Amino acid sequence: MMISPVHRFRDIERTPEYLQPEKCVPPPSRASLGTMWFIRDGCGIACAVVTWMLVFYADFVVLLVMLVPSRDYVYSVINGTLFNTLAFLALASHFRAMLTDPGAVPKGNATKEFIESLQLKPGQVVYKCPKCCSIKPDRAHHCSVCKRCIRKMDHHCPWVNNCVGENNQKYFVLFTMYIALISLHALIMVGFHFLYCFEEDWTKCSSFSPPTTVILLILLCFEALLFLIFTSVMFGTQVHSICTDETGIEQLKKEERRWAKKTKWMNMKAVFGHPFSIAWLSPFATPDQGKADPYQYVV
Repeated sequence: MMISPVHRFRDIERTPEYLQPEKCVPPPSRASLGTMWFIRDGCGIACAVVTWMLVFYADFVVLLVMLVPSRDYVYSVINGTLFNTLAFLALASHFRAMLTDPGAVPKGNATKEFIESLQLKPGQVVYKCPKCCSIKPDRAHHCSVCKRCIRKMDHHCPWVNNCVGENNQKYFVLFTMYIALISLHALIMVGFHFLYCFEEDWTKCSSFSPPTTVILLILLCFEALLFLIFTSVMFGTQVHSICTDETGIEQLKKEERRWAKKTKWMNMKAVFGHPFSIAWLSPFATPDQGKADPYQYVV
């Protein structure tokens, strides 16, 4: 039987010499693990700031260029409320996805004392990550940006300056969904505003000069179209990954499935919580996913 490169690598990790517990620094105490999660990556921080700036720019154009000058008060109130609600939910989802621990395995727990405390039975195997010196559970992968092993890591996203993993995938999915919705909403309003300005005097359809209005609307249209396509594809990819219970890394590496297969509904509940409710759409509701103790690493 042919052995894949992944299996060969993991077979090397099975050897006791490879663990080298004496070279690992003891892990931090559980009390120190309650600090806020934030990745100090220059590129990721810049991308996160740009994301917020683009949302604020879209809100500026929607409100001050299109809705405030409108003579239709009901139209302005309805669309302004809807757009700002979706924008608020998008930014809240981004905030939660960025500052939530995605499922990091504690560093340096591959010590001799910790391995002995596991009380392994004959035939049981533990795997060590040589990069962060941690004993990692099955389906965990090391992120070179976060410098940690992440449980059920899907990918590292610079736009949220964090990995997308077991604990924050819900917030990332909501972020892509709400960005796609406000992008679509902005495109529709830009189309109606152009039609309105063509029918009316350009000097009366905006508080800005006609050239400035056109430039601002074109920039918003380009931004909304670009992010509508990008986030829609990402949202569909994430939903498919959740339903099939296979992360992006596992799909890319074509790893052999070693975990129990569940229904699509069970996989969705594992990410968004149980039972189905409006809380699935809220970035403020933390799903009760019934995760295992993060200190259990035997596979």
